[in-house]
Amino acid sequence: MADTAKPTSEPPPFWRSLEERSGSEQVFVSLEYEFPRGASVWDDTEQNRRQFLQLMGGSIALAGAAGCNSEPPEHIMPYVHAPEAMVAGIPLQFATAMTTPDGALGLIVKSNMGRPTKVEGNPLHPASLGATDAQAQASILDLYDPDRSQTVVHLGEISTWPDFVDGVRSAIEELRSRNGAGLHLLTEPITSPTLARQLRELLDVLPAARWHEYTPLGREKARGGALWAFGQEVQPVYSLAAADVIVTLDSDFLSTGAGAARYARDFAIRRPPQADGAEPNRLYAIESSFTPTGAAADHRLAVRPSEMAMLGLGLCNRLGAEIPSEAIEASHSHAGWLDAVADDLRAHAGRSMVIAGEQQSAAVHAMAHALNAALGNAGTTVRYIAPMDANISDRRETLSALVEALNGGGVELLLIMNGNPVYNAPAELNFLTSLQRAKQAVHISQYNDETSEWCQWHVPVAHYLESWGDCRAYDGTAAIIQPLIAPLYGSKTDHEVLSALFDASPQQGYDLVRATWQQERPEGFEPFWEQVVRDGVIANSQAEAVTPQIVWDSANAPEGTGANTGGADLQIAFRGDPSIHDGRYANNGWLQEVPKPLTKLTWSNAVILAPATADELGVKTEDVVRLEYDDRSVEGGVLVQPGHPPGTVTVHFGYGRKRAGRIGTDLGFDAYSIWTGASAGGGVKLIPTGEKQLLARTQHHHLIDGRNIVYSATAVENRENPAAGLPHAVHHGEASLLPEWDYDGFAWGMSVDLTKCIGCNACVVACQAENNIPIVGAEGVARGREMHWLRIDSYYLGEPDNMHVVQQPMMCQHCEKAPCEPVCPVAATTHSEEGLNEMTYNRCVGTRYCSNNCPYKVRRFNFFEYNAQAETTPVLKLLHNPDVTVRSRGVMEKCTYCVQRINAARIDAKKQAIGTDQKPHIADGSLQTACQTACPSQAIVFGDINDPNSRVAQLKKEPRNYGVLSELGTQPRTTYSVQLRNPNPALSQGS
Repeated sequence: MADTAKPTSEPPPFWRSLEERSGSEQVFVSLEYEFPRGASVWDDTEQNRRQFLQLMGGSIALAGAAGCNSEPPEHIMPYVHAPEAMVAGIPLQFATAMTTPDGALGLIVKSNMGRPTKVEGNPLHPASLGATDAQAQASILDLYDPDRSQTVVHLGEISTWPDFVDGVRSAIEELRSRNGAGLHLLTEPITSPTLARQLRELLDVLPAARWHEYTPLGREKARGGALWAFGQEVQPVYSLAAADVIVTLDSDFLSTGAGAARYARDFAIRRPPQADGAEPNRLYAIESSFTPTGAAADHRLAVRPSEMAMLGLGLCNRLGAEIPSEAIEASHSHAGWLDAVADDLRAHAGRSMVIAGEQQSAAVHAMAHALNAALGNAGTTVRYIAPMDANISDRRETLSALVEALNGGGVELLLIMNGNPVYNAPAELNFLTSLQRAKQAVHISQYNDETSEWCQWHVPVAHYLESWGDCRAYDGTAAIIQPLIAPLYGSKTDHEVLSALFDASPQQGYDLVRATWQQERPEGFEPFWEQVVRDGVIANSQAEAVTPQIVWDSANAPEGTGANTGGADLQIAFRGDPSIHDGRYANNGWLQEVPKPLTKLTWSNAVILAPATADELGVKTEDVVRLEYDDRSVEGGVLVQPGHPPGTVTVHFGYGRKRAGRIGTDLGFDAYSIWTGASAGGGVKLIPTGEKQLLARTQHHHLIDGRNIVYSATAVENRENPAAGLPHAVHHGEASLLPEWDYDGFAWGMSVDLTKCIGCNACVVACQAENNIPIVGAEGVARGREMHWLRIDSYYLGEPDNMHVVQQPMMCQHCEKAPCEPVCPVAATTHSEEGLNEMTYNRCVGTRYCSNNCPYKVRRFNFFEYNAQAETTPVLKLLHNPDVTVRSRGVMEKCTYCVQRINAARIDAKKQAIGTDQKPHIADGSLQTACQTACPSQAIVFGDINDPNSRVAQLKKEPRNYGVLSELGTQPRTTYSVQLRNPNPALSQGS
């Protein structure tokens, strides 16, 4: 091994932005600057120094004025006897689940003295297995959002819950004599067994009432594809750990959808070298927008939306998957690429899968089903289950049917339960005009938003951390939602609202959920209930597999296929935002500020173009253009993104909100205003306006100038040479004039596998939630002042239209010979006896010498009182982790390896060692950092490198392991493993 594991010659250079690749002066970073240009409070001009003094003087004056004010009186009633489990300073853990329209994610939530402060994944839940996503991590901030709806509103005036119940019940009583005719309910997709039971009972009692389901990023097209192919509605569930070859048809399965956290884990398991010598999996991605799944692919084909159905049919023809294709023309383009993919799928029949994206047409979904059936994947790597709302799916109607009823004047009472259709309904439905024809409309939601404004009644609904409920995961597994805190504003759950309006004896959420499961498990219910509340998941409750057969039901054949649209014209693709989804998280500052995967855009959406398309149209990044589509128009800033398919415009939903709250209102542009309901279309026009828009992007921030710090190799190269991809330089720099540190106890270190990282941002938001990291706003980000202790850098290799990507999480490296330590004049940054590079905040005087001396550019300076709002808004004071200091302005901060968790584990270990002769021992894997626990792909491993049997110590011994800039002699404690790819030899590696 020692003879073969030799570093290779210097690898080809990676690049991070088009400006860097071209050597443009627009790269806002220079060796002369510690931060990207403009990050400092002042620059070299006299005027800006004067402005700085004015800012300082104003801040000091405000501080003095604040000191003259007395705090408002606060009345606190102490416990007569504290709950037995509650010990001051010791957090408790509770199992619950977060619901989304796609399904549930099982969680374990930490509670400090009765207030939830941190979300982790539930290892027992199949959709989580201990991991989370960025939205789940940020949901704590939603709970404490002061902009949440706090009162019942009637006709724009504050009202009360009893008045609402009395008023609406009286209207319902009038409809009972007509069996509910005139009553309409609009919900998002139902994933709750209890809510489904309540709706079923309601519709049985009032058979003339009508239930409609809508969400802009729903499964209507997937449902249509299943009905056409199988003649019945089914949902596919994928076993990625068993798949050798995966082909996606515009599916971002690694980062979107309820199963994404589980799918990312199962996919990543098969990426690194396998212990049994088995080949890693291979991923082909055909997509019309650049996604994290496409970035992780071994081969990626960027195509226009109109080509997707043609390429799918091309695979069907090659693999003998017969499909009625009168309306679809098989693609003759990319023939060689399709031949190689088809051969690979054929060679791995039964151990492969084809996945269609939710936004793709029903025809493309049907093609995926036909391909999986022809390859023998159904029942092995792909299984089918009944939909989560199967017991009421026969009563489901569409939003279009509701609009038709509204326009016909037949809606006496409309109950809109969550969702925001006034904002996110397709523009062609003109939903607002139709809504105003309802005699009475009720909106039940967490925010008094765009839909609430036009309803007679608005009722605040409880956050999931305030609620009793239940929900199903992507595979049908049921979980119990239990509250960790009483409703902050007296809000109700969906269950309680329906019960109050329709039941003779209204019940609380707890009783309603228990009643559902008492019907399911009548024998031994109490032990069962105690178990499921403790575990947070109902064991063996996943949906049973069904075995549908391809029948091509002509009655359900789709009218349109999604093929041959747009011709040679510019085409448009509509997508949900990777951070704020369909706009429901628009008021969450953490999700607004986290850089979106690949584009690294914050606080806005953009008109995304390929470099070639931008050149053809004569526009550049931050040019404002008018986007005209289907006789509607909207204006937005251009973002030129390498890897984006030429001839295509991508716009993301979720922005342009008018009543989102103080964070999310008036950001970006409203893509729904030009959306017809189709995921793509042709005939788009882009007209430059001559204006500019600042786009707060981070891709060009914190460049490590002129150095290659990420490395990539193929699986074959790695098998022949385990150190393939690494240059000689990464093994240099071990000698040092500084003394060596001696560690008798623990020595903490981290390993990050670049093969597994998908750049999903779960770790970034988890770090923010754990360590009380503030947001700085769009202007602060544009100046390079973002405070994230952990960033994910995207590196590209190859040409802008044909490249592969490496995602690299970058945080403090906790160097053995840390350059930051000897330059601090006040010893604020020091080396601990366990190898941590520590920060003492109350010593720091803000010289920033440490940041200037850090080659990794991972230190963040707190320029302003970014936590001021949290300190002055009572509800936000509940948000902070009490184990971590809330920093004021003027101090340097950075990753600490979650030292608070290390200290807690060390204290527990010492307690366990009392009365024994053994040294304190922390079991490997029992101590994990916030980023590690959140990571769905298990790319991050942390532990004691002094323990030779620890997982992190074993990873650091692998030939793929290297330290970033180790040639400088810093000896970083965080090391990385070379990214490995598994390209098809029949295709060029860049394809």
